Amino acid sequence: MRKTRIALAIAAYFILIFFAHLPDHLILFPTKAPIDAGGAVRKTIPFQNGELELWMALSHRAQQNGRVDTYVLRFYGNADRAEYWVAEEAEAWNDRAVEVWGMNYPGFGGSTGPARLARIGPAAVTAFDELKRHATEQPIVLFGASLGTAAALHVAAHRPVAGLILQNPPPLRQMILRQFGWWNLWLLAGPLSLQIPRDLDSIANARSIRAPAIFLLAEKDEVVAPRYHRLVVDAYAGEKRVISLPGAHHNTPIEDAGLVEFYNALDWLLPKTTN
Repeated sequence: MRKTRIALAIAAYFILIFFAHLPDHLILFPTKAPIDAGGAVRKTIPFQNGELELWMALSHRAQQNGRVDTYVLRFYGNADRAEYWVAEEAEAWNDRAVEVWGMNYPGFGGSTGPARLARIGPAAVTAFDELKRHATEQPIVLFGASLGTAAALHVAAHRPVAGLILQNPPPLRQMILRQFGWWNLWLLAGPLSLQIPRDLDSIANARSIRAPAIFLLAEKDEVVAPRYHRLVVDAYAGEKRVISLPGAHHNTPIEDAGLVEFYNALDWLLPKTTN
């Protein structure tokens, strides 16, 4: 009887680890409910026998000028949606003529499911390729927040980009092992970390990128501890500016002195993209 119980426990362990898509369920929190996107315009493109949903908005300066100088491809967090932010973010570029494209991950919003970590990297590249066709020779900057930084780093490791903005980047594999491994003796954390797609290995991707980047790091991040931010920053091979946001938590908006510093960093980043 005891041997049977042990065998059943081992079988349940392997089923849970390898067939239950645990990392997807533990990390991704998709929603499908309609959201008012303000002035943003919806666009869908084909992706893996379904659709990938993008939302687009022009800054006021771009509307005035009748042209776009810089395109921004935006990737969001694991429970966020593009509709919430794209129209507002288009005005957050210090009076620049930009067009922001925000992507909803597969399974989020109008993007066809299922929601899987393994689909994020290919979806991000698909969105970039569509934007590149639209932007032609204009520069494209990638902006990722939280989980979105992993998508941005994957794209930048495989496509030429003008620059990146990375806010509170989580190195998923390292976080799972170091933050959660101790209490389960790595019996759960070890296999789960190995199931994080290679596309989303932020440390490996960061080492291969030469484009300039701005890092925005919340000093009191309660979701991604600052020591994990630094793993990505230290691995990043390209030229970089690091902006520490004192007192900020994971989802604290950039404001006050941090916003001034961010605008100064944009002046450093964007001239490189427009020359």
